[in-house]
Amino acid sequence: MTARINPDHIAILLAEPQIPENIGATARAMSNMGLKHLILIRPGNLDLPRIRKMATGNSMAVVDRMTVVGDLKEATGPFNYVAGTTARIGSNRPALNRPRDLAQQLIPLSVENRIAILFGPEDRGLSNAQLRYCHTIVTIPTAGFSSLNLAQAVLIICYEIAMAARKRAPAPVPRLANRFELEGMYDHIRDVCMKIGFIDPQNPEHWMLNIRRFLSRMPLRAREVRIIRGLCRQVDWYTRQLDKLKKGGKGDKIPG
Repeated sequence: MTARINPDHIAILLAEPQIPENIGATARAMSNMGLKHLILIRPGNLDLPRIRKMATGNSMAVVDRMTVVGDLKEATGPFNYVAGTTARIGSNRPALNRPRDLAQQLIPLSVENRIAILFGPEDRGLSNAQLRYCHTIVTIPTAGFSSLNLAQAVLIICYEIAMAARKRAPAPVPRLANRFELEGMYDHIRDVCMKIGFIDPQNPEHWMLNIRRFLSRMPLRAREVRIIRGLCRQVDWYTRQLDKLKKGGKGDKIPG
């Protein structure tokens, strides 16, 4: 069984966009390439007349159906796979994909999974804290000056997705855990790892970044997330029993 990319399962997320014209131009770029779902996260200026001025023709439909949310965690929560875009690379933000490679990966993923492509603010891009919600990072190669206009960057990514939509790929990937499920798992892992002294309680998110990267190498299914959380619950139970024994009490029976 082969699969084709499903554009209806792909959304463009703009984190804290500041310029209304960029939002309108983004909607136009999406419409040109067959994408429909636009989500704004804490926009700095939601001036609809200025947005509509740039979103002409069919792209007005993208503006009319776009949604606005106030929190990145809420915005990414329903999605099974999130790709963050950045021009800056380094040890804390490795560039793992080029746009064409990402688009190819999305073909089998998009059949049964909701996908978000996340773009940062015009003046500073995505922060390390925002990128931690992403499964992978994509960087657009440039000749030197790496900063692109927001709508230009969106157009390049959407173009590669549109080209990938014409191709077939191997069997589709089953439904993955969404960001709500994953963030609950990461919170659970962090709490348990701090209890057993595996990570530094003074800076847990720094240590969790490596764990996030490790577990993101192969996107997890919901069942696998439940297994990991089950292990965390068991470790948590044992640590509570040890605390009771140290205090001279009796431990509980192993939960059945």
